[in-house]
Amino acid sequence: MSTTTGERAVARVVQRVTATAFGPYQTAIVRIGFGTTWLLFLLVELPHRHQLYGPGGPWSWDMGRELVANNGAFTSLLWSDSSLWFETVYGLSIVASLLLILGWRTRAASALFMFGVLSLQNRSIFVGDGGDNVVHLMAIYLVFTRCAQVWSLDARRAARAVPGAPSRDRVGPLLWAVLGAGLLVGTFLNGPDWMLWLLWLLWAAQGLWWLICREAPRSQLRLLLDVLASTVHNCALVVIMAEVCLIYATAGWYKIQGTRWQDGTALYYPLKLEYFTPWPALSDALATSGLLMLVLTYGTVAVQVAFPFTLFNRRVKNVLLVVMMLEHAGIAVLLGLPVFSLAMIAADAVFLPTAFLLWLGARAGRARDRVFSRRPAQGQPERESGEVPRTLVG
Repeated sequence: MSTTTGERAVARVVQRVTATAFGPYQTAIVRIGFGTTWLLFLLVELPHRHQLYGPGGPWSWDMGRELVANNGAFTSLLWSDSSLWFETVYGLSIVASLLLILGWRTRAASALFMFGVLSLQNRSIFVGDGGDNVVHLMAIYLVFTRCAQVWSLDARRAARAVPGAPSRDRVGPLLWAVLGAGLLVGTFLNGPDWMLWLLWLLWAAQGLWWLICREAPRSQLRLLLDVLASTVHNCALVVIMAEVCLIYATAGWYKIQGTRWQDGTALYYPLKLEYFTPWPALSDALATSGLLMLVLTYGTVAVQVAFPFTLFNRRVKNVLLVVMMLEHAGIAVLLGLPVFSLAMIAADAVFLPTAFLLWLGARAGRARDRVFSRRPAQGQPERESGEVPRTLVG
């Protein structure tokens, strides 16, 4: 009897994991957060783009090729040393970030976003403040998620479609053909590469998805593809959550081993470095309080070490989540590291409670209606297609 009950429980879990894409609002806010972070970085650094990643940088094209030959990293900026190609990749990265935020053709936008992030960051790996590493990882993970289920132009288009009807999409096939041509040219000119193989796989999978949705929207094959997509999404979501926990756990435990963190003075020193003091008067005022430095130093370590252990207690987890986001906001202001802070806040957002995200979405919708002088849409509220277990996101 117990064996039968256990098998039924396992079957229910498997059915839920494969039939439902969890965390639609969490993955949507992560998508918007990282798209916004990278877009702001690219726009702010637009006047310095050549020195950071382009032909005018200290890391020459030959040095970059030598480094990539040793570490196997992917960057399309080493396909050519022309300024035109660099401007094309940089511009494409800006466009992909904007499309990812809006959720327009999100499958293609997320792949282009990953292409741009890896191309730029791997071109000059010594440029960054730690937040670039988080953006780098999340750009890869987002490709495997169904992060446009809500709060996206794709979701709006899907809501207007007739359920079960063949797809009449024309823009999708055209975009698919253009991207395929680009992949073909890149593969022909530069040879096979692990990133190109991944992009080819995504391209083929998207083509198969469109074909099945058009020709056999109610078939078993369509159902199988949906199950596979939901399973991959859920696995990627777990990886994102585990990555955030790993970042905080390793950061906290490494801090514990440092003598400056042990004696409570670690935060004093960056406040005295000119590079990390955009507001010298404010930094000096905080650094003069030994008690405040002690509390902030020990509090930082305690929060980072404790956070992974609080995931199954909603109230404690939510409190620490707020504390960590405020901590990153403080880092952005006091130490002048906005990209790092925005990246970490976007990563933390995967643990935000669904109820809060629904409230936030409703407030954002009302603000949008006021800005564009439109009346709020009438009808039933948007139905959730799944969510992360309550023990993890509240």
